Amino acid sequence: MAKTSSINRNDKRRKMAKSAEAKRKRLKALIMNKNTPMEERFAAVLKLAETPRNSAKVRIHNRCEVTGRSRAYYRKLKMSRIALRELANQGLIPGMVKSSW
Repeated sequence: MAKTSSINRNDKRRKMAKSAEAKRKRLKALIMNKNTPMEERFAAVLKLAETPRNSAKVRIHNRCEVTGRSRAYYRKLKMSRIALRELANQGLIPGMVKSSW
């Protein structure tokens, strides 16, 4: 089980990224548009730099929904390999059995 503080910090980042997504998109579009005057683009860059770092989508780390583990994460299942194996051994995942040879 991961530290509760790490999980909470990541949840906070998710909320911040969701709330600031529209603003960041608008500023980035303004910055990338070559037709806008240079002064407006520079002002948009400064405004984007003022936004909190944790509001960027890049800073969100994928974590297991069951344990909070950050490594060996399967995106499709939203869980780590260890949690997946434990649930499969208990027979809670239909169609998945432990292989042995």
